[in-house]
Amino acid sequence: MFMRMIYDDKLAQAAYLIGCQKTGEAVIIDPERDVDRYINLATANGLRIVATAETHIHADFISGSRELAEQIAARVYVSDEGDADWKYSWLDKRQSGGSYPHTLLKNGDSFHIGNIELKAIHTPGHTPEHIVFLITDHGSGATEPIALVTGDFLFVGDLGRPDLLETAAGQLGNMEPSARRLYKTIRTLDSLPDFVQVWPAHGAGSACGKALGAIPTSTIGYEKRFNPAINAASTEQHFVDFILAGQPEPPLYFANMKRDNKLGPRILGQVPSPPHLPLETFRALDPRAVAIIDTRPWDDFRTGHIPGSLSFPLVKSFNTDAGSMVRDTEDIYLVVAPERLDEAVRDLIRIGLDRIKGWLPPLELATAPNLAAISELSVADALPLVQRRDVGLLDVRRATEFSEGHIPGATNLAHTRLAAHLDKLPAASPILINCRSGFRSARAAAFLKRQGREVINLQGGFLAWQKASAPIDH
Repeated sequence: MFMRMIYDDKLAQAAYLIGCQKTGEAVIIDPERDVDRYINLATANGLRIVATAETHIHADFISGSRELAEQIAARVYVSDEGDADWKYSWLDKRQSGGSYPHTLLKNGDSFHIGNIELKAIHTPGHTPEHIVFLITDHGSGATEPIALVTGDFLFVGDLGRPDLLETAAGQLGNMEPSARRLYKTIRTLDSLPDFVQVWPAHGAGSACGKALGAIPTSTIGYEKRFNPAINAASTEQHFVDFILAGQPEPPLYFANMKRDNKLGPRILGQVPSPPHLPLETFRALDPRAVAIIDTRPWDDFRTGHIPGSLSFPLVKSFNTDAGSMVRDTEDIYLVVAPERLDEAVRDLIRIGLDRIKGWLPPLELATAPNLAAISELSVADALPLVQRRDVGLLDVRRATEFSEGHIPGATNLAHTRLAAHLDKLPAASPILINCRSGFRSARAAAFLKRQGREVINLQGGFLAWQKASAPIDH
């Protein structure tokens, strides 16, 4: 048996390539959209991907299953659990007509990749249709499973959040019933041997849970003993209260991912290769009609950028930032170093931001005239403005952070939800924006300046405010 985890550090997402070395066949579980990576990895290890499988309809990235079915005729294995709202409607919409080869799985159904058995187990709670895959390597003579591919049901140190259908997809009244279903689903683990490995779909940093561990894998036995969410299941109500408390605000793009993964992502065929465009073309763009994404470090952006640009450095939060502040209907123009162009393009298409029309290297901005700038003030310089009430105050941290202490009079809107709540912004101008350290507030500052607001970023954020012993409310 062959297994490789393919990990996306920005989305904290794991796909699993599992192959039978005796037959040369392989399946990829929970693939992202740029599927050439998986095909190349399989080929390099003497394997051929014959199938793709999904644990559920994902909310945080565009699935690559349709792309694989279209490109290499991979058979698709997906859940047939849940009601009619939780069916993969794209399975019967092959581009050339007809249906993709597919198998719908109910609880207890199995399929084989060579000598490897994958058994589906229905695990509702995170989503109604969610399944996990119990892996047994019969080719090695094993009679018991080696691993459980747990999707967004069970993570290292956490369980998949049951509130997303309400908080991200707008299905009001859903989170508590989902939490109660998740409580019952925990009992699924009781019948599994403690030695079974846990191969989850996400790691630390994912918005699909609130306390995911940074260790990539675990075991059923370890999680039964030390997973805080499982340990909170002493009673149903205690578990419901625990699992729903303190969940981070989901990025706005999550609702689009649910929609697209259910109806069917657009077929790419290959990773896009946008053209290098001249500076004059970028200058002629209407920043209210298109999204100019500048990937340079904040200080470079702050002191000189194309007017109306958005600031999304190519760091771990790039996908979350872009997905929260760029609509999937907008044409996108990138300011990005040539050696990182492919990285930026892949990151964007993984969250459905496909309309990438061209790019410009940062060096071409170095001597460009008439660039825009964004104000940034230290606490020492900002404090008098706050005391005189000469600025509006916006805190873009999560609600749980805000509740632990904030600048008096500040409005709290998480930066991942800001675009949906522009009507709740402080009326005063300029708006002084803070987060914990100044990073998220910088993203928000550029976004709000694009909306026509006058903004100031608080240098060093709330940490600097605390260090200066400035006033704090709780």
